[in-house]
Amino acid sequence: MFRSRSQLPPVPAASPPSTMAGAPAAPLVAPALLAGASRILFVTHLAIGDFTYLQSCLRAFKAAWPHIEIHLWVDERRRTKDPAAWPHLQKYALFDWLAACPWIAKVYDKTYSPATFAASLQEARAQDYPLVATLTVVDGHRYARMARSISPRGFIVGLKQAPERWFKGLSRHTSYRRLNGSVPLYRAGHCGGQHISDIYADWFARFFGLDIPRQARFPVLDIPLEWQARARAQFGEWGIGERPAVFVNAFSKSPDRTWPLEHVAALIRAMAARPEWREAAFIVNTVPEALAETRRMVRRQKDPAFERVRLFSAEAHFFELPAVMRLCSLVISVETAVMHLANAVKVPVIALMRCTTPEWVPIDSGNSTVIMLAERDDWVTAIGVEDVLAVLDARPPAASGGGGGQLPDQGVERHRPAEQVTLHAGAPIG
Repeated sequence: MFRSRSQLPPVPAASPPSTMAGAPAAPLVAPALLAGASRILFVTHLAIGDFTYLQSCLRAFKAAWPHIEIHLWVDERRRTKDPAAWPHLQKYALFDWLAACPWIAKVYDKTYSPATFAASLQEARAQDYPLVATLTVVDGHRYARMARSISPRGFIVGLKQAPERWFKGLSRHTSYRRLNGSVPLYRAGHCGGQHISDIYADWFARFFGLDIPRQARFPVLDIPLEWQARARAQFGEWGIGERPAVFVNAFSKSPDRTWPLEHVAALIRAMAARPEWREAAFIVNTVPEALAETRRMVRRQKDPAFERVRLFSAEAHFFELPAVMRLCSLVISVETAVMHLANAVKVPVIALMRCTTPEWVPIDSGNSTVIMLAERDDWVTAIGVEDVLAVLDARPPAASGGGGGQLPDQGVERHRPAEQVTLHAGAPIG
């Protein structure tokens, strides 16, 4: 089924919560507390996609209360006693981005082992935070307890999740009582047409009375000049020159959101056969652990178009990724941070998504097209190459360099696997 943006439910703007009479409700944190606080701790378990939108709220907070230092706790939910896993967890790319944000005064980024977690807790307790906000969407009751252990005397607000089983209710209720105030946590896939950026903005409205206009919720990414220059040099080494470049990302941490490499190969062959993409270069993004498999896949191809395929993996620094994406004409990505970063660097994106979390579609509808599966049990593998080609055939001719031709304002295209499509109305390599 095809739906234009105008046919989709409107996305309400975030605003302070209202009372039954319609007047704005008082924020959970009183203005006097904000006026007198010197620092605040935000407790999170961030992914890059989360921060792409949450950063706008943190920026707005800092602009509203410039005297308050923002400290950020990034909890590592993969925390382990296994020393072999620590080097990988220490190199989490998000930390590079956070380090480049001058409006964040401190980041707790060593929570990957029991020992470093305990040391971080001790360090945080010594700060005697007057304000703490938990922004965790998983195990919120545990983070409520942790926040109170960090700040026994502070004013703590957080997200409150309803218990999934009745017998969990009592223990969770006891944990949430450690908060001075709470906001109900949203249910994934049941957000009433809200985008995740609207949900985040609503949290800050309810917690602090902060009004963040919709346009201010769009992601911002300030790529340092050093990484912009490195990306241009990499394009020169790849021999891409002025030809259009397509960035293809098929990998996600979740297998249900990963596109097969065979689909990637078929898409490149089909695009290279079309006049507008005949001279295009294709940058295939891969995770380090899949690099060898992806290289073998490319080498098996006999089509001359694969001589213009380059493999890419951002292993040295986070900004490698958006700097390379920024020089491309088009991004094609599964449901992961890449599709949101495409909006941040203002490059048209085609996003392949499941329907379980529609609140996470790319925010820039004028520069994005989403191919979304109709059934909750469908994996992204059910999206065929022909579905992507149909979107490509509807877009303007490719342009070279970053921020190429705009995608048509198609909003969200929902479809079933190919055999059910008739049920719808309308219709560098070594």
